Amino acid sequence: MIELSPIEIQGQTFLAMSVRLPKTNLLAVMSDKGYIMCGALDVALLNEKLADRKVIAGRAVGVKTIEELLEAPLESITFAAVDLGIRKGMIGKDALLKMV
Repeated sequence: MIELSPIEIQGQTFLAMSVRLPKTNLLAVMSDKGYIMCGALDVALLNEKLADRKVIAGRAVGVKTIEELLEAPLESITFAAVDLGIRKGMIGKDALLKMV
């Protein structure tokens, strides 16, 4: 099952996506510029093989809900996210606010 819903953080609207798969969930919250995602995100792939795309993204591990993703510290981030002022350890919702 796929769920899409708008969420608001400090007056800014983002799109939350949850994909329920057998034995796991894929979670992401996105803006027009970038996104944060659960541990399934391959940041190394984005930084190495797809670097020319300059994807702005961050990954939080161990999260099971959108709410947890928003409050979790980012474990890894893309180079393009660093250029935007996002840093490792920043909580998800704070990183999203830098993506507007």
